Formats: sequence, C-alpha cells, structure tokens
Amino acid sequence: MTTFSEILPPRAGMLPLTHGEQANVDSVKRWRKATRQALLAHRLALADADHAAWSAAIERHLARAFHEIEAMTIGFYWPHQREFDARPLIGDLLAKGATCALPVVAVPKSPLLFREWRVETSLEAGLYGIPIPVGTREVVPDVVLAPLNGFDALGYRLGYGSGYFDRTLAALGNRPTSVGIGFEIARLESIYPQPHDVPLDFIVTERGLCRSPAGGRLINGSAKASRHLVPESERAPNRSPKRAAS
Repeated sequence: MTTFSEILPPRAGMLPLTHGEQANVDSVKRWRKATRQALLAHRLALADADHAAWSAAIERHLARAFHEIEAMTIGFYWPHQREFDARPLIGDLLAKGATCALPVVAVPKSPLLFREWRVETSLEAGLYGIPIPVGTREVVPDVVLAPLNGFDALGYRLGYGSGYFDRTLAALGNRPTSVGIGFEIARLESIYPQPHDVPLDFIVTERGLCRSPAGGRLINGSAKASRHLVPESERAPNRSPKRAAS
C-alpha cells in the first residue's frame, strides 16, 4: 500500500507558510495553487489497488453514517480526476428512498443549483465537461457531499479554486450538512483559511468519518444538528472499562 510519507515528500508549495506569508493574500493564493496541483498529481498517480481499497473503506464509513434515508435529499458530485466515486453508494440510497441531486453551474461565479438525479436521468456536459442532469427539478439538499483535493484538521477544504462550494454553502445559510470526501494523502496541516472559506461539518477518508472542529454551525452561529448523518462512533454503545490486571 502507498503511504502518506512515500508519496508526499516535502516540496515547494506544500511546505508551511511563514507567519508573514500567511497574512499575505497573494502568498496564500500561490501556495494553494501549487499545493492543489501537487495533491492532484499524487491522486492521479495512485496505484489502482490503493484507490480501490481506500474508496471501498470510504463507502463503508458513509453507508453506516446515514440515517432516516427515506426523508433525505443528498447533493453529490460526479467523479472527476480520480475522486472517490459516490455513485454506487448513491444508487443504494436511492433504492432506500432518498432523493439525490447533482450540482449545476447555472450562472458562472454564482452558487450552485442542485437538480434531481436518478439512474435513468438524461445528462449533458456542464462546466469542465462534467455531466449534469437535463430537465429535472431543482431541489435543496439536506446533505452535500463535496470532493477534497486537500483538507485540514479544522475541516477546511482545498477544492479546485473556483469557490463554487463555498458560495453555495454560504448562500444556503449552511443549511445542508456538508461532508468532505477524500483520501488521507490529501490531509494538510492547514489550508490557511480565508474569510470566504466555509468549513465542512464532516470529513471522511479511508480512516473513518468524523466531525470537523470548525464546522457544525449555522450562518448565524447557532449549532447545527443533523438527523441524517451520525458517525458510527457516536452511535456505538459505551464499552465497559477494562479490568485491571490481577
């Protein structure tokens, strides 16, 4: 198996910024661009066996976390450049009664819209050639799955640099529960979040799904509760303390 240390050696663009650089918007932009390119190159170079094994683990973690599926609307993404492919999971959730939707760029540089998707839905090429639904209704998701090129311990996401997901979550008042999906090789010490960055509520990798320290808040600062997504660790019964050795 490929390990984090094996495929992420220190290199220009991925080394931490100095305090002075962190305060400089242009320095942060340059760092993000270089880091994004490096992380994307690593993902594209993953061994097929690693990609398959890590993807299967992510799918298991997500499948166990969803609750009240029949009342849920899920916004997901069409896989691009070897991102985790959520379509098998989405197919299972559809069969259990969920409503699922794909993001659509209706107006450039504006929040995304979500249009309902089913297996039989007609598709056409959208932005970057990524398929989007044709002629289906617009919905507002309860849960949004977002791909990660990079992420940090606070739950901030490094995407492709266009800002669509941040604009969308902000426009929706952070109403949906947001879930970032990526591999552990994308983990960073910090993405150096800026005022426009919106932290995700959950991060899931092949190691598991967990709440993000900076997420879980509504736009007004109130705590957000999701009845649709509960990490397995929060549902497990309390274990009895281990007995001391005699």
